[in-house]
Amino acid sequence: MAAKRKPNKPAIAIIAVVHLTAVTLTWRDLRSRPPVQVRGPKWAWRVASALNTSGSVAYWLFGRRRAH
Repeated sequence: MAAKRKPNKPAIAIIAVVHLTAVTLTWRDLRSRPPVQVRGPKWAWRVASALNTSGSVAYWLFGRRRAH
């Protein structure tokens, strides 16, 4: 049997901080951005960003329209 490995607590803490920072920045941008500058419903981007960090990355890459 393989030996059990202990979770790497510092790595988990760093990942959690990165995720929370990404979600905070995403939600702040969504709050201040008019709906016409967001591709899709704002609530869907909030859910996607809260579920995992790739949701926040997708918002920053694809979810925002450029201001004219």
